[in-house]
Amino acid sequence: MTVTEEVVRRRPALSPSRASDFKQCPLLYRFRAVDRLPETPSKAQVRGTVVHAVLEQLYGLPAAERVPRTAHDLLRPTWTKLIEEAPELADQLFADGASLDDWLDSAGALLDGYFTLEDPRRLEPEACELLVESELPSGVLLRGYIDRLDVAPTGEIRVVDYKTGAAPREIGEAKALFQMKFYALVLWRLRGVVPKQLRLMYLSDRQSLAYAPDEAELKRFERTLEAIWQAVMRSARTGDFKPNKSRLCDYCDHKAFCPEFGGTPPEYPGWPEPDSGTETVIDRAD
Repeated sequence: MTVTEEVVRRRPALSPSRASDFKQCPLLYRFRAVDRLPETPSKAQVRGTVVHAVLEQLYGLPAAERVPRTAHDLLRPTWTKLIEEAPELADQLFADGASLDDWLDSAGALLDGYFTLEDPRRLEPEACELLVESELPSGVLLRGYIDRLDVAPTGEIRVVDYKTGAAPREIGEAKALFQMKFYALVLWRLRGVVPKQLRLMYLSDRQSLAYAPDEAELKRFERTLEAIWQAVMRSARTGDFKPNKSRLCDYCDHKAFCPEFGGTPPEYPGWPEPDSGTETVIDRAD
């Protein structure tokens, strides 16, 4: 998962990742969106960040240069730029003596997987890493990043999301589709056009999942997001973000602060107001 931060003076918004967090565990939502507790990224997460950055750069090149060799040549410079911005990553990821070259090779294998799914020389996306934001009629503000937006000459829209893990089982697939429906809803509200296709590309096992939403479905999904935000606001007023213990707790960085594991959360800092100057997290789940 890649997390991009922006210092803004506007009210908090709902993103696909934070909505999923709240559905999974309201306390996890609080730890990430309100307390902003630090998390140590895994090798897989950082590799996903690098691969996404390489694909974004690839589409900035002339079509004829969008070939596997070019993508591989971009890998090491992209990693170098990343650790210049976050030098602690190198120690965090390779403290166990693992090989950087092997890790970069694994990222290269994901790029090879991408090229088996489509030929980027034949595509001209409207945008890559596109920040989208829309306020629903109910007042809920939605915000997120789209990996790639394709728009046909006839106006049809395709939303593309790269996944650097393997294609998920049923629960993981539902979570991925939740994210894509979120983007489809935002685009529909912004442009008045329901995306023709939502495409998930799983680079690890070289599979692709395509889904076609319709307007009635997006209206139902809009009501789901409004219900989630109403629940967030109820918790925000009191600071009562309840933990929800599940198998996913095995992967949580915040067990030390969780009552389900004998911990105590930090003192509730209060809900960030739009005029407070607090940083708002804008994120893109991978």
